[in-house]
Amino acid sequence: MNNAIFDFSKPENEPIQEYMPGSKERKLLTKELERQSNMQIEIPLIIGGNEIKTGNTSTVVMPHKKSHVLATYHKAGAEEVKLAIDVALKAKEQWMDISWIERASIMYKAAELISKKYRYVLNAATMLGQNKNAYQAEIDAACETIDFLRFNVHFASEIFNTQPGLGENNINRLEYRSLEGFVFTVSPFNFTAIASNLNTSVAMMGNTTVWKPATTSLLSSYYLMKIFKEAGLPDGVINFIPGKY
Repeated sequence: MNNAIFDFSKPENEPIQEYMPGSKERKLLTKELERQSNMQIEIPLIIGGNEIKTGNTSTVVMPHKKSHVLATYHKAGAEEVKLAIDVALKAKEQWMDISWIERASIMYKAAELISKKYRYVLNAATMLGQNKNAYQAEIDAACETIDFLRFNVHFASEIFNTQPGLGENNINRLEYRSLEGFVFTVSPFNFTAIASNLNTSVAMMGNTTVWKPATTSLLSSYYLMKIFKEAGLPDGVINFIPGKY
């Protein structure tokens, strides 16, 4: 039985790394840039936790060097889109009934993974795939993404802790529930943090999503999906369906 009352206090903003010449973070980021530049990965659809390869493919290239292919990605068709919707609706039946504390803990774990283990992976993917410099990627892919995840948990805590006052001879109690259906998220090319927040902010409140990322931000978006999985997000809560554009 869990009868504890949780209150997620307001977090501090994630510290920005400067990447000065000779610094440890600059060396680690440079190493990761070299690693990703020297490999070509395959990006599948991810529906219900399953990787799906449709065979209808295109490539992810460096905007500043379009002859350099970073990845081959599979495109979703009508069949895969319908499957993603069905899976999102089914997953929601359990996800919305999970304690918000558990959902919040997953978001906090994702923030911690980005802050430590995957900081340079996500920054490098944003630099190579979305043409940002080190400082721009650090502010967006690392710090802003982390802040969204942590602050959303805090704001959810404030929402759930807000209750109406007692009336005369009665008790007023307010409960919150998720939206009807699923949420369709379409993320832009320019901000990795927005791609994360469009999905995790609504998932934090018990919703499930069908996510169509911009093809020009697919590399960082794919790594976000892998991070969410490692953080403990259940299969089907966020469904990843790259498309034509």
